[in-house]
Amino acid sequence: MTGPLEGIRVLDLTWVLAGPFASMILCDLGADVIKVERPPYGDAARLTGPFVNGQSCYFFSINRGKRSICLDLKAERGKELFLRLVDVSDVVMENFTPGTMDKLGLGHDVLQKRNPRLIYAATSGFGQTGPDRLRPAFDIVVQGMGGVMSITGEPDGPPVRPGLSLGDIAAGLYTAIGVLAALHDREKSGRGQLIDIAMLDCQIAILENAFVRYFATGELPKAIGTRHPIATPFQAFPTKDGWIVLALSWGVENQWELFCATIGRVDLIDDPRFDTPYLRTEHHAELEPILNEAMRQKTTSEWLREFDAIGLPCGPLNNIAQAAEHPQVVARRMLVEVEHPRTGPLKLPDTPVKLSRTPGGIKGPPPALGQDTYVVLSSLLGLSAEELDELAGAGVIVGLRP
Repeated sequence: MTGPLEGIRVLDLTWVLAGPFASMILCDLGADVIKVERPPYGDAARLTGPFVNGQSCYFFSINRGKRSICLDLKAERGKELFLRLVDVSDVVMENFTPGTMDKLGLGHDVLQKRNPRLIYAATSGFGQTGPDRLRPAFDIVVQGMGGVMSITGEPDGPPVRPGLSLGDIAAGLYTAIGVLAALHDREKSGRGQLIDIAMLDCQIAILENAFVRYFATGELPKAIGTRHPIATPFQAFPTKDGWIVLALSWGVENQWELFCATIGRVDLIDDPRFDTPYLRTEHHAELEPILNEAMRQKTTSEWLREFDAIGLPCGPLNNIAQAAEHPQVVARRMLVEVEHPRTGPLKLPDTPVKLSRTPGGIKGPPPALGQDTYVVLSSLLGLSAEELDELAGAGVIVGLRP
């Protein structure tokens, strides 16, 4: 397994989640991602649970397939080694507070002069510019500031954090997109560039219609549970034994009528309050209790069969265990076992990018701290075993001698 990014080398200084998620995407697609960690403990995610036989499964999930070198960038000899690695790399990634790399003497301007083809991806809470650029940020902070939590949850309820680290994940996705775009531009221009990704910017960007609805109507979007702000019915409904999610499509002829007939409420078809998607949304408070009562009459599997028969988009509301076992997820091999010497086999989500000619995928387990220091520095920089031992003795590097 190689992947379309085979031959691209990434020096990955990122830590915790947003940056490592971005470099994981590139790694799954074939890039050689060299995780540059700080002695003595490396990425703080290594200390994050849950643990199996002392191995962080959190770290495992987003650093699989990468290589690890442990290098003291505060030491002059450590900086020189890093700069020599920059000479033979395509991408540098970091997610520190803006200015951190400049203080080390390893900022974008320095590295670009060293390697004009270098792509430098900086992911941070608020970006490299603006009044908040130096403020610390975590996932929940940018979710709150970006407005996501104000529209998540039940009406008139307290703010609710989505059940995933959406602030970090969105920034990671956009960072990976930025790197891919810069790599494509380099093919034409021959030059690298700086990629400035702010977690807060990404939260604004993914609110695909909340902002445009606000500026178009002047009405403030609010939390509305599982339903859609402009389409009805388009939400989760209770069934006899669980929940089902369904979504009436726009522009599909007779779908509302077929739905009403299937649930045994043909009387709703001629009700002027529910004649169009817009009217059904306007009168959802009257319609929802009617639909809830109708949907409780059968099990989720019974409704799925009936709605599939009329071509209505629908699906079960699965928990994580059920999602893992869903036949479509299994058929697409979205969860694969990765063997690790300490944890044994552990299932992880694979890349969702399915390529016909150059498929990617998880290369293997995550590296131990400094697992590849000796191999990387000897193969890429030509350092001898004696030189590496001396650097290790001086505390400049930490690594496992092959």
